[in-house]
Amino acid sequence: MKVLVCNAGSTSLKFKLYDMPESELLATGKVERVGSPDDAIFGYENCLIGYRVEEGGQNIPDYRTGIQRFLLCLTSGEGRVLDEIGEIERVGYKSVLSKDHYGIHEIDEGVLQGMRDFLPLAPVHNSAYLGAIETMRQALPDARHVGVFETAFHKDIPLERRIYGVPWEWHEMYGVQRMGYHGASHGYIADVLNGEKREYAAISCHLGGSASVCAILNGKSVDTSFGMSLETGLIHANRVGDMDPTMIHFLKEVGLSEQAILDGCQKKGGLLGISGVSNDLRYVQEAAEAGNERAKLAIDVFVSGIVHYIGAFYLDLGRLDDLIFTAGIGEHSALIRRLVCDRLGPIGVKLDAKKNETCHGAGVISAVDSAVKVRVIPANEELGIARRAFELA
Repeated sequence: MKVLVCNAGSTSLKFKLYDMPESELLATGKVERVGSPDDAIFGYENCLIGYRVEEGGQNIPDYRTGIQRFLLCLTSGEGRVLDEIGEIERVGYKSVLSKDHYGIHEIDEGVLQGMRDFLPLAPVHNSAYLGAIETMRQALPDARHVGVFETAFHKDIPLERRIYGVPWEWHEMYGVQRMGYHGASHGYIADVLNGEKREYAAISCHLGGSASVCAILNGKSVDTSFGMSLETGLIHANRVGDMDPTMIHFLKEVGLSEQAILDGCQKKGGLLGISGVSNDLRYVQEAAEAGNERAKLAIDVFVSGIVHYIGAFYLDLGRLDDLIFTAGIGEHSALIRRLVCDRLGPIGVKLDAKKNETCHGAGVISAVDSAVKVRVIPANEELGIARRAFELA
């Protein structure tokens, strides 16, 4: 079965086409800077023969144009991997959340309305997917379209770890609760571990532009650092993470506009807000090494948050067998991995300094006598989405 995975951003599209259940990657595609006149970037690769093209300066005014161009590549020229588009039987979306739909669902009007209802919680993400899904359904009317929601992996978290101390009717009427995100990433980590053993207690650290920590027991999420929205948990590249909600009222009282507060929390906060340097950890680290105290503080805040959640989740799990680092920062920043692990001695974590510094790709970076296996597992959210879409009865 041919399964296409679509990952939509506010101005970007990413695609991967798999042959399932073999999990063979047939083709990939990307569109960046959608809507920028003559400045978009289009990329495509036929993974079967290694044919690759990347072109800048393209006119891709909307999702429809980008999707149609990718689909054309699948069936024509050197990029051809399909005889006809109709061979695609399922399309899986790395969708975020939909009211009353916390798992994996075939896209119908009820699911779409749930996404619209929760637009205030994920305005950028949900609006992007609503546009991409509409276009893709028109282009592939005979395929089954499947929303693999970021909340799906966290649906088994016990209620006492999901519920807020709010009036109960808020939970019943409006769905107020901790949702959890990065489900495709943490779910893929569980897939890897499930292939190795049946019983385990693990903590997965997805550290990138957006960051979260997840406790996994025997393949299921039992706790996560994210709350109801994407603005919660750890500090992110631009987003504030956990904060006191009364701050918003206070900032309005001292004269800030609602838009200025939203921009501060969503676009100018996190690593960027604290460091004043960048939302990219690499540049923040460079500034810290050059003596910038705010950049050092940003790194310390980021690490402290990760350690905080690992400690709490260790108690949730009752033990820890595997500590996983994944996503851009988790996979590539030996500094962050070292700073985190150096503070986890009380739970038996010992890092092998050389393995940590030389790790490129997947690998075990813990010392031989560490009570916890510390690993780097490269993220592969798209494969996890393809599997979930394929498995949907």
